[in-house]
Amino acid sequence: NLSMAKSYMMDEGLWSLIYHCGFWSILCFLVSSITGNVSQTDKLWSLTPAFYAWHIVILYGFDIRSVLMASLATTWSARLTYNFARRGGYTWPPWDGEEDYRWPILRKTWPLDNQVVWMIFNLGFISFIQHYLLLAIVLPQFLVATMKDNYSFNMGDIVLASTFLGLVLVEYVADQQQYDFQTEKYRLKNATIPPYGE
Repeated sequence: NLSMAKSYMMDEGLWSLIYHCGFWSILCFLVSSITGNVSQTDKLWSLTPAFYAWHIVILYGFDIRSVLMASLATTWSARLTYNFARRGGYTWPPWDGEEDYRWPILRKTWPLDNQVVWMIFNLGFISFIQHYLLLAIVLPQFLVATMKDNYSFNMGDIVLASTFLGLVLVEYVADQQQYDFQTEKYRLKNATIPPYGE
């Protein structure tokens, strides 16, 4: 209801998360503006949900359900970060590296081909909206942490956590299959051997 929504908006912990997210958003916008590479958010999107999850644990206490949710978020984050890293997603210096192939295509599309419009798009969508969507992923944990005295840890938590871990395992296997396929495809391509079926 309205009073509950108002009380959440007055919560200092929620604003702390919003400021935390704002820091990454501003950093990505500044770095992308200086380097011309707008794929800075790509390097953080698998990491920041885990940061926010543990931020909540530190703010509201090490409640078992909140710690479990942060641990699951970290497991999800580790899988994505590992997959991104082995495909060359991270470089040194960290702001260097390849830009996602979709951004140059969008840059040539009206009205984003205008430099001012592109800057606004970078600021609004690429740097801010994407980061706040990542923050939204962990907001259920914020609700759990603020209502921890009303609901005790139970079998439902164990079932949901087990299901989540099972799905992460399925995703990990799928990641490996895709990685193997792409590795073999480029090996054959570089060896000038026609792909299977051609």
